[in-house]
Amino acid sequence: MLAIRWTSEMLLGVPEMDNAHQRLLEELGRLAIAPCEQFRAGFQALITTFERDFQEEEALMEKIKFPARRVHHEQHTHVVNGLLHVEPLVALGDIEAGRHVVKQLPQWFLMHLSSMDLMLAIALDMVKMSHNPPPAVLLRTERARLINCLD
Repeated sequence: MLAIRWTSEMLLGVPEMDNAHQRLLEELGRLAIAPCEQFRAGFQALITTFERDFQEEEALMEKIKFPARRVHHEQHTHVVNGLLHVEPLVALGDIEAGRHVVKQLPQWFLMHLSSMDLMLAIALDMVKMSHNPPPAVLLRTERARLINCLD
């Protein structure tokens, strides 16, 4: 998949998440077209960005006792582990292995944004309104309602 550009349709209404997502897509876009001599450093920076952004997101989940934090964390771990698996290859000069991974990330990002991160944004909004952690059943109901409204 080619790089995707940030649009207002991707906004979740959580400024720290929205800003991180926008920066991440910009970084992916730059890396997708980076010359080989700049790719290694860019790939390492991408790993650092993912790790930092995921830690921040997971801190939000922990703070509100987000019911789906385990599965959300597993998705984050899977992505970071994939990047770390390819990083030594890129460091040794296998730029194509890194480019292959970078091409896959936008599709993963869109899926993650529209499922896991959307549920987290809903939960954060519920906590703001009620000051209590949201039950999982309410999150599923609200997510289904939003998805049906978008169709």
